Amino acid sequence: MIDLGIHSVCGVSVSAVDYDAAVAKIMHAARRKRRFSVSALAVHGVMTGFTDPEHRSRLNSLDLVVPDGQPVRWALRLLHGCRLDNRVYGPELTLRVCAAAEEAGLPVLFYGSKPETLAALAENLGRAFPKLRIVGLMPSRFRTLTEAENEEVLDEIRATGAGLVFVGLGCPRQEVWVYENASALSCPVLAVGAAFDFHAGLLKQAPPWMQDRGLEWLYRLSREPRRLWRRYAYLNPLFCYAVARQYFAAASRSNDAVDHGSTPERIRYG
Repeated sequence: MIDLGIHSVCGVSVSAVDYDAAVAKIMHAARRKRRFSVSALAVHGVMTGFTDPEHRSRLNSLDLVVPDGQPVRWALRLLHGCRLDNRVYGPELTLRVCAAAEEAGLPVLFYGSKPETLAALAENLGRAFPKLRIVGLMPSRFRTLTEAENEEVLDEIRATGAGLVFVGLGCPRQEVWVYENASALSCPVLAVGAAFDFHAGLLKQAPPWMQDRGLEWLYRLSREPRRLWRRYAYLNPLFCYAVARQYFAAASRSNDAVDHGSTPERIRYG
């Protein structure tokens, strides 16, 4: 189990943890029926925070933000010396938390996506985890909810007695929802992105060799070029620039501190 603390990547606070540590934190809160907000962020998710100060504040208020993408894991190593064996991939984290929930007898609920996606997701997870108690499948309405409608959603979730809630509304909507609503639920709430579609069998995941080399974005771009090309053409280079700027700014501060004979403070740069 690896937990190297929380560190800034482009201004977003990311926990340098492995799967075991992430699952342990989530299950610790679940067993005690405590609120615990979680998101798995790849480059796109991190950059939504970098480019939007208000959203960055939301992300930095979450209890656990794990490095979903390999480039985020590499940035943790470059910027902070955090050596993680692998990223904490949202779809894989979903499976591991489901396995832990099955073992602990904790009921789970899935909120987001379409009814048919949720039905396929529940069927596939039921085969993988026969004793997993799925107590709710709540599709998205694909629009902004009124305050009354949102409260209805929360009431419905609470009524199920769910001990864990998985949210798949797409980035950044799911992080906004988790930020705004996790405190109203006495259980962990996890924003897991495309995990619903992957485990429902509607989207294919990138081959392992592409995932390991940080090329999942290229695979997804090849599958959905019209929807994703603007995102990757803009955000990937911006991420590289932001990480480089943070690295050289920290190095400059460190050199200045050495020149003045003082010990440099740990400063987060965005």
